[in-house]
Amino acid sequence: MESITGIEIYPLISLIIFFTFFVLLFWWVITAKKDYITTVSNIPLENQNPSEL
Repeated sequence: MESITGIEIYPLISLIIFFTFFVLLFWWVITAKKDYITTVSNIPLENQNPSEL
C-alpha cells in the first residue's frame, strides 16, 4: 500500500463520509415527529393475517 501514490487520502474521505452519514442520521432521529415514529413502528402489526398465526 505504501507504493500507491495518494492513497493516504482514502481513509480520510471514508471517515468524513461515515461521520457525515451518522450525524445526519442522528439529526433525523432527533427531529422526527413522534406521530411518524409511532405510525411506522405499528406497520408490522397492522397487516397480520389470522390464518398465518
